[in-house]
Amino acid sequence: MARKLRMESEDGVYHVINRGNFKSPIFRSVRAKLAFLQCLDEACTKTGWLVYAWCLMSNHYHLALATPRANLVEGMCWLQGTFANRFNRFRGEHGHVFQDRYKSLLVEPGEGLGRVCHYIHLNPVRARLCAVADLSKYQWTSLSWLYGAKTLPEWYDARPALDHAGGLVPTAAGKKRYIEYLAWLMEDEPEKKRQQFDRMSQGWLIGTREFSQAMAQEHRELLARGPQLASELNTLREAAWEEALRAALREAQRPNAQLRLAGKSVEWKLRLAAQLRRTTTATNRWLGIRLNLGSRDEVSRKLSAWLRLQP
Repeated sequence: MARKLRMESEDGVYHVINRGNFKSPIFRSVRAKLAFLQCLDEACTKTGWLVYAWCLMSNHYHLALATPRANLVEGMCWLQGTFANRFNRFRGEHGHVFQDRYKSLLVEPGEGLGRVCHYIHLNPVRARLCAVADLSKYQWTSLSWLYGAKTLPEWYDARPALDHAGGLVPTAAGKKRYIEYLAWLMEDEPEKKRQQFDRMSQGWLIGTREFSQAMAQEHRELLARGPQLASELNTLREAAWEEALRAALREAQRPNAQLRLAGKSVEWKLRLAAQLRRTTTATNRWLGIRLNLGSRDEVSRKLSAWLRLQP
């Protein structure tokens, strides 16, 4: 049976969740958690995602994110695939790391997104891993960045959570009030029910009736375009790679024709390929063809060797 189409749109907002295969504790070690966050950083750099909240539990993760370029599927494929490869390589294992497909719930910006952020931040408290008063020091949610990091990734934005909690700002006083808000929310069962905490990981959408109706119509239109959609998405994806390549060539002051004329292992082309692989989701196969670097395996081998020599 064919898998259902994911709804993707520019500036789409999602609550993304997935678990370890057979609910295995994939994030049991600090090294595994840090490796996932490194993959998330790379994925956001490649895709232009904005992340509003994240949380790592022992056997699953939560992300609240936006996709300005309508590339949730492309980015998630890279994120989970790359982490799984690194995870298995480190442990000397093979097979699935995550269970089946990730779950992605559409989220209404504003009210809906704020509620999702609170829900994600309170995950360790619900799991009895820490008290609300200690959340700012708990390392494995985005709150640890808001309260402790000297510098924050460009792709992380705490404003939706703070805005929803009463128009707070990220000052010392505002951060203190946000923890107080989460403590109140954790104890106020009627408010948690009003904010639909029991449905944050269920169904397909988080938002108002009007938002649900609009998204249902969009989904019907998406299904009608099903047969041609994959081709359209692939065309858009490669167009983005081409634009990134043109920009990189301009920066390097190299004409496009030199890609075909220069040798397959010249340093400037390898540098260009490494830049594109870092900032886009361009595949090794596409890089090999477009930059005249050889086969997919040749690109992988050449880039790995070249990167090892970089300071």
